[in-house]
Amino acid sequence: MSETAASTPKKRPEFRNIDGASLISYRWPLASLASGMHRVSGAIMFFLLPFVIWMFDTSISSEISFARFKAAFNIGMLGIPGFLWKLVALGLIWAILHHFIAGIRHLWMDTHHHHVTKDIGRQTAALVIGLTLSLTVVLAAKLFGLY
Repeated sequence: MSETAASTPKKRPEFRNIDGASLISYRWPLASLASGMHRVSGAIMFFLLPFVIWMFDTSISSEISFARFKAAFNIGMLGIPGFLWKLVALGLIWAILHHFIAGIRHLWMDTHHHHVTKDIGRQTAALVIGLTLSLTVVLAAKLFGLY
């Protein structure tokens, strides 16, 4: 081996933060997708908290306010059709389900970190996403009156 090859250090791979425009083309492994969705679901729940408070207050205040609550989802209110209010509620349902189930996954991984491998991370992420989407579809069918 020559002296120049031995004295030249091997170039290390360069890691850098990605910008917002690169997020679409970035390859998201399943575990990072589940983790990112956990953050998004937390943000959705935070920003829809006034809607949750309105739904709770309107649904339990009186029979008249409960009728107004039902009308908002059937007919609409504030110039927005009821179908869109149901979609907002469905987004909230997904966020609560995903945040809860992914939170259990994170707690389990934190307490069993010595057993967690890359493969287990991928499997639990697939379980979280599959379970969340399945429950959301079932509740969407109920919300939109299919059963």
